[in-house]
Amino acid sequence: MNTVPATTVPLPPASGAWREGDPPGRRRWHVREKPLSLEAGGELPAVRLAYETWGRLAPDGSNAVLVLHALTGDSHVVGPAGPGHPTAGWWDGLIGPGRALDTDRWFVVAPNVLGGCQGSTGPSSIGPDGRRWGGSFPYLTQRDQVAAEADVADALGIGRWALVIGGSMGGMRALEWAVSHPERTQALLLLACPAAASAEQIAWANIQLHAIRSDPHWLGGDYHDAEPGHGPHAGLGLARRLAHVTYRSEPELQARFGRVPQGAENPWHNGRYQVESYLDHHAAKLVRRFDAGTYTVLTEAMNSHDIGRDRGGTQAALRRVAARTLVAGVDSDRLYPLSQQAELAAGIPGADRLRVIESPYGHDGFLIETDQVATLVRELTG
Repeated sequence: MNTVPATTVPLPPASGAWREGDPPGRRRWHVREKPLSLEAGGELPAVRLAYETWGRLAPDGSNAVLVLHALTGDSHVVGPAGPGHPTAGWWDGLIGPGRALDTDRWFVVAPNVLGGCQGSTGPSSIGPDGRRWGGSFPYLTQRDQVAAEADVADALGIGRWALVIGGSMGGMRALEWAVSHPERTQALLLLACPAAASAEQIAWANIQLHAIRSDPHWLGGDYHDAEPGHGPHAGLGLARRLAHVTYRSEPELQARFGRVPQGAENPWHNGRYQVESYLDHHAAKLVRRFDAGTYTVLTEAMNSHDIGRDRGGTQAALRRVAARTLVAGVDSDRLYPLSQQAELAAGIPGADRLRVIESPYGHDGFLIETDQVATLVRELTG
């Protein structure tokens, strides 16, 4: 009888999505009562969004803040990892008593985006035929996702957000909120996001999509009930490696890793450099907490982002924003460069000068430089 060594790493599940029967953690849910019509055509017959809240809603609903996550984030903005939450909060330090979003003052709401995999309706969810949506999950846009989030606001009794804040993909949705629902967005903080996805951003995303869909275990997106180790982990891991390089800056990678080998490994004899080990680490983490189908759905939704579509162009759309607005970018961001945030700051009537987050960490600076983001929040909220 063979004995498995105690140090053996368990095979990753086919999907890292939250599933029915898993611990709910801090999640709450809102179920839409009617089908959601989709911008690309068709509809989602049943929509459920997971969300988390902190603080207490004022009787008149005037103290509500909406926090919107980026591509691989979820509703768990702050708090420890634990049952139901595979990772700690991604913006710890920003929300809580005495912090910039002081929960003694503000009621903070963070939904898991439509198409997500941490409790909201997405490819890993059960569809109307009783099986997981998988590869038949429909194409979503940012506008569809905001329409679903508006239902959550209605259910909570929030007619107008005191502040909507988001970075990267979350910033795209925050901007969409302010353009689609200017009367419901009092203040707006946009971080490291564009008015529309650029050709280069779509190109980087295209390579990631091909990496996932080329995995032999992708199975057209219908892999969710496969045995552990038989999901599209290689493809999702490749997508994460590529994305992570675009999220950081070249000077930071050079300063942290240079050309140093990983431990005793020899790169000339099948070993790795430290930077390769770093990318392997992030790929291995993601495949255990995320879903490849969700990655493709949300990436395509980001590619669809164009605030001026069917609105007379970018400038006409930005003029719809009625919120007091701050726009900030990261000085070392090579994925969403400052020129894109400058366009937003110049085009939104309630914005002033572009704010710059100084950081060596590239695009991820909006997540890492919490003190600088907190200063912007306090400027908007007084």
